[in-house]
Amino acid sequence: MINFLQDFAGTFASTIKDVLPIGVIIFGFQFLVIRKKVTHLGRILTGFFLVILGLTFFLMGLEQALFPLGRLMADQLTEPAFLLQKTHHLAEAVQLHWTDYYWVYIFAFAIGFSTTIAEPSLLAVAIKAQEVSGGTISLWGLRIAVALGVAIGISLGSYRIVTGLPIHWFIIVGYIIVVIQTVYSPKMIISLAYDSGGVTTSTVTVPLVAALGLGLASKVPGRSELIDGFGLIAFASLFPIIAVLFYAQFSQWMNRRHKSRNNQQTP
Repeated sequence: MINFLQDFAGTFASTIKDVLPIGVIIFGFQFLVIRKKVTHLGRILTGFFLVILGLTFFLMGLEQALFPLGRLMADQLTEPAFLLQKTHHLAEAVQLHWTDYYWVYIFAFAIGFSTTIAEPSLLAVAIKAQEVSGGTISLWGLRIAVALGVAIGISLGSYRIVTGLPIHWFIIVGYIIVVIQTVYSPKMIISLAYDSGGVTTSTVTVPLVAALGLGLASKVPGRSELIDGFGLIAFASLFPIIAVLFYAQFSQWMNRRHKSRNNQQTP
């Protein structure tokens, strides 16, 4: 209990230091530039306190649960004895191939999809997109498209860590695909697709994905945590853009096909 209180006090103090500049800027503009009193000041200060308190618990949760959990899963999934279903002694003597890590790719896909579906920032964007578009953009359609993009991206990023291939070629090819898709996608979805890549790198997704990448790089022979461990988040940002643009193009194609059928049936 004493250790918990000490950790809480230290994290709470550091969180105040991080949030304080934001408060200074907001209240500074309010009093020095706008020159008006802050309405409901007590409520706003209470909100600031709750934000700081929530961030403190969130950061403590990352350190005590999500980061260790991501590393633990990476450690267990990359054990040669588990991958080859042999005893530890026999497994160590066998040289692993990238195809032996299929459970890692499956786990990466599952964790990428589930964390993105649970991402609060994505839910907020999807709700607003549905409201603004008048229901044209489906809330669940957008969420599933983004979640599939993240899942595929993290799986591919895990494959890159296992094989040791250079990350820049994946990113270059990915953005070439995005540029081509942008030219042929409906204009109304382009900005939303680009924003969808950013909202996935938030509170729920980043801790587990970063821990998975670092844990994977530390266990795969010949990989560096610094060089190979990072980069999964870049995949989690890029592939949702591709997925949402593809979702828009597919929906547009289905609508055109439906209209064409209706026109043919009309006498």
